[in-house]
Amino acid sequence: MKLDQMKLGIIGLGYVGLPLAVEFGKNRVVIGFDLNLRRIEELRSGIDSTLEVDAHELSRADKLIFSNNLEDLRVCNCFIVTVPTPIDEHKRPDLAPLIKASQSIGQVLKVGDIVIYESTVYPGCTEEECVPILERISGLKFNKDFFVGYSPERINPGDKEHRLANIKKVTSGSTPEVANLVDMLYGQIIVAGTHKAESIKVAEAAKVIENTQRDLNIALINELALIFNLMRIDTEAVLQAAGSKWNFLPFRPGLVGGHCIGVDPYYLTHKAQAIGYHPEVILAGRRVNDSMGPYIASQMVKAMTKQSIQVRGAKVLIMGLTFKEDCPDVRNSKVVDVYRELLDYDCQVDVYDPWVDSEEALHECGLKILPHLNNEKYDGIILAVAHQKFKEMGIGRIRSMGKERHILYDLKYIFNANQSDLRL
Repeated sequence: MKLDQMKLGIIGLGYVGLPLAVEFGKNRVVIGFDLNLRRIEELRSGIDSTLEVDAHELSRADKLIFSNNLEDLRVCNCFIVTVPTPIDEHKRPDLAPLIKASQSIGQVLKVGDIVIYESTVYPGCTEEECVPILERISGLKFNKDFFVGYSPERINPGDKEHRLANIKKVTSGSTPEVANLVDMLYGQIIVAGTHKAESIKVAEAAKVIENTQRDLNIALINELALIFNLMRIDTEAVLQAAGSKWNFLPFRPGLVGGHCIGVDPYYLTHKAQAIGYHPEVILAGRRVNDSMGPYIASQMVKAMTKQSIQVRGAKVLIMGLTFKEDCPDVRNSKVVDVYRELLDYDCQVDVYDPWVDSEEALHECGLKILPHLNNEKYDGIILAVAHQKFKEMGIGRIRSMGKERHILYDLKYIFNANQSDLRL
């Protein structure tokens, strides 16, 4: 297959798939496929609810066709899979979306076709899990009749500076020829350039350790915050002092959620355990980060108790639900852990986030959010996400939502230390 003969089908039009489809759709025919009819209809009308692509960018991709009909993919000879790869309630990899996508592609796969996976997986998953499905459904033979590639996504939701085109892309293929073709394909849209890995497994491993490294760094800072809190030392002041050294890494404590950092390490540890190695450091970091929600809730309760605020029945406002600032993404948000823990203390908890759709909050997090801030007075307020809108409200407006005696927990260091009652 030659580069100019490639007809792309992109499966999954979320935070990863849509920006990719739009970039390719500016210069070549692309079928953007998603099972969610509502999603397809909104994209056809020029609306992206993830806010990753605006209406102007969508209009520029004039060769992009949106569809939820599998038959429309039959014209494609190169399929790019960008479906989610979450973890289940037991923190094990949930490959269901990936398996379903592979089964669908297998129904339309033809001789000479290429399937490229972008979804985060553990090393070996593409060839051990996905390829057998493609072979079984299509009746074709791997690396004889069809080929695969792997190019891990590096999308950072809400980041308007680091966009798809200016983030270097790792590529790989199941044969040297396919690896070259996949690399050239992405080279057409990635201004920052590409890095061709020596194998699919190397590319898969590179992806999971990118976020595992960040997870461990944040876990270290979280553990330091726990220690410094016991010593009554301001963690942010310590980090600012340490940050005066040129090579000190600027990580901050907090909740570690989202679709990558809080998930990817479990893909690596799953594979490690499957081959007989029990990872110590990675899982220790995960335990620390997964414990932060309950810890934050307990700190809030202790602070209220010290101020003689009745905890049972106390009204608490959590400001922010998304896993990071200034984006609508609530996937794997650890703010939910704080919410649930406070409910266990019999608090009455309201959640407000101007970025989040109420239906999305109910579907993804199982909770109702306030449509807007009202005149309710709270015993406790937690600034859980550093949205710009919260900063613009100012400390006076936020304090005005508290009762005469209340606790303000500034989890994200939005305001100065002397303006809040509690910081992580």
